[in-house]
Amino acid sequence: MSGKVRVAAGLDAGSSLTRCVICGLDDSRIRLLGYGEAPSRGWAKGKVADQEALADSIRQAVREAERTAQLSIEGVVVGLGGGSISGFDARGLYEFGRPRQIEQGDLNYSIEQATRTRFEEDRMLLQVFPQDFTVDGRAGYRNPRGLTCSRLEANVHLVTVSQHDHQAIVAAVHKAHLAVDETVFEPMASAYAAVVAEERSRGVAVIDIGAQSTDLVVYDGESLLRAATIPIAADHFTRDVAWGLCVSYEDAERLKEEYGCALLGLTADHALIEVPSSDGRPSRETTRRQLNEILEARAEELFHFVRQELAKARVEHGLMEGVVLVGGGALLNGMCDMAERVLNCPARNGLPVGIENWPDSLMNPSWTTVAGLVMYSGRLKMYRGGKPKGLMGWLGANGKG
Repeated sequence: MSGKVRVAAGLDAGSSLTRCVICGLDDSRIRLLGYGEAPSRGWAKGKVADQEALADSIRQAVREAERTAQLSIEGVVVGLGGGSISGFDARGLYEFGRPRQIEQGDLNYSIEQATRTRFEEDRMLLQVFPQDFTVDGRAGYRNPRGLTCSRLEANVHLVTVSQHDHQAIVAAVHKAHLAVDETVFEPMASAYAAVVAEERSRGVAVIDIGAQSTDLVVYDGESLLRAATIPIAADHFTRDVAWGLCVSYEDAERLKEEYGCALLGLTADHALIEVPSSDGRPSRETTRRQLNEILEARAEELFHFVRQELAKARVEHGLMEGVVLVGGGALLNGMCDMAERVLNCPARNGLPVGIENWPDSLMNPSWTTVAGLVMYSGRLKMYRGGKPKGLMGWLGANGKG
């Protein structure tokens, strides 16, 4: 890399693990410089309960990333998700008064009009995703610049977040002595790292299965049709096992990781596994089938919720590229198989691509979100050194509109 290295950084402050990735930028190339990971503290039921504890987790992950990168960072792009996120469609109208050609500023203004929707109390706008435009009543234009009309409408998808929850995470990052360059809906960042334009053009959904939240985005071409959260996460699987097999949460997590499968028939279901007992009692045995029946029921429920969201986006039969699973919950054996059975479309794990020198040890769905966050940060830095002006500038900067 020539000259002074421009630096991009992404932070995934998850409820289980906090991850930070630092990359260097050179023209259109992005190269890994360092990464770090630390156990997350300060979370309770998907919300920040202790800012100081979360800030300490962030400091640990960032220090490790800075140590391996051999440099310090000042700001990060931070991922957000969970139940405080919601998305909905909006429309912005611009009446010209007389027919004339559409200019870039007109597109920007119509989109800005769409964002002036009155939000519920404690809600704030997180991201704006332009979908298409309607020109004099004719719908479906992706880029109508140069056309002549007297009435322009912008169709957008707005993603909002609880102001309280947003401020809690931002404050924790500030307590870790970092600036927040931008906050981004996490599955959108995951799509940035794991889904290419050709896949979006044929229809694809990205499902980010975290420890305490599952988030979803649905794409049709360059349009984001829907952003939503699912009320089931990886933590539910573990708690189901702990309850069903009468073991501790830690033992349930270990059993899930070592022997679990989200679909019966993919493993030796009649094989016996050792189940720990508490209070000095000897361990006992159960069949692997009993464990997997518990996990299968929860996985099926999760993807039925996903199917409902796809139906709301009117794409339950139109995702040619199917669904992409990311997050730690995607690592459970059989999750892609269950997704295909319930959703009746292809399913795969989303792996981070596009960053040079990305190590094989990080080539798994757990690191996809933070990879997308640092790629998003990099694009912002390379776009004239910062955030582009205007909402259509955002569309050019992130390529995901």
